[in-house]
Amino acid sequence: MSELELDVHRDPDGIAEALRVDVRSGLSATQKWLPAKWFYDARGSELFEDITRLPEYYPTRAEREVLERQAGEIARVTGARTLVELGSGSSEKTRLLLDGMREHGTLRTFVPLDVSESALAEAVEAIRGDYPGLDVRGVVGDFTEHLGLLPGDAPRLVAFLGGTIGNFLPADRGKFLRSVRDVLTEGEWLLLGTDLVKNPDVLVRAYDDAAGVTAQFNLNVLRVVNRTLGADFDLDDFAHESYWDARNEWIEMRLRARRDLTVRIPGAGMEVSFAEGEYIRTEISAKFRPNGIAAELTENGFAVERWWTDEQNRFGVSLARTVS
Repeated sequence: MSELELDVHRDPDGIAEALRVDVRSGLSATQKWLPAKWFYDARGSELFEDITRLPEYYPTRAEREVLERQAGEIARVTGARTLVELGSGSSEKTRLLLDGMREHGTLRTFVPLDVSESALAEAVEAIRGDYPGLDVRGVVGDFTEHLGLLPGDAPRLVAFLGGTIGNFLPADRGKFLRSVRDVLTEGEWLLLGTDLVKNPDVLVRAYDDAAGVTAQFNLNVLRVVNRTLGADFDLDDFAHESYWDARNEWIEMRLRARRDLTVRIPGAGMEVSFAEGEYIRTEISAKFRPNGIAAELTENGFAVERWWTDEQNRFGVSLARTVS
């Protein structure tokens, strides 16, 4: 692999077609929705990195606290030769794992996977420069579609951090965990980050910061639809909201129409009408309880070997081994 070569499994035509399918399905539904993965073009990835540094957004700091303390233990328990990170972004937290695994002496290959080619290229270049001798194989793809194409020698450790597992609806979450299990052999590993149930005020502020960065991140999905499918969304017509759904124990991010309006989306062959106050659900972010996490992992072919939280019990990290 050359210095900046990536394995790319997302071509522009395929991306546009996938977005077209999601827009047709989501914006024709009675309760309109769009998948959270469409936030993450180059601009969206930059905005999310900004979010992780906001004072209100505790998950990144809490998870980093756990990894700082436990990276050596993770390396010792797994003995992993390959670290795979799903949805890697800038791979900043992953450096804690890389340091621990390099010190342990077993790590040979790092495989970051991300939907954003530009963000991944930047991360791969930085990791290669800082970890000479490590085989770094960047993969541009969707972790719901391309898990079976990931390279690397066993035993592998798949890291799915940041609480991203919470973006799946419960039924889809189970399918995803099973798909990860199916590409691993018995005795390989999953490191899973999960945000925990806590005071709703803390949760809502984490997704609706005072500086408005999360609002811009949320609106970015409309920019992506405009650019890719030729839509004429006016971003000023929509207001960002974060809402705590106590029954489902998840945060919803929404874009609520400020007035009656119609949007044309030529690339999807449709027009979409909105009544004032109607909203698009753009993300769910489920929050978890420890016994629920363990049960879901067990149901989908994993056994939890280690469980850690930060000192304030805000965020949990599970280390689970595949079982038959």
